[in-house]
Amino acid sequence: MATNLALDDSLIEEAKIIGKHRTKKSVVTEALHEYIQRRKQSEILKIFHTIEFSKDYDYKQQRAVK
Repeated sequence: MATNLALDDSLIEEAKIIGKHRTKKSVVTEALHEYIQRRKQSEILKIFHTIEFSKDYDYKQQRAVK
């Protein structure tokens, strides 16, 4: 999909150097992947303390061969 964006050239060039990318497209693609990953991680952190668990649960007992 072709898209025209007005991006800051100095930021793109810096990202190319830091990320060792050859093209602007690879810089933007990786930036989008990282953005999505961070957003998903922040959603996980939001529910982190909402899950109830038993402090005396013994996971090793569940793994024991019976």
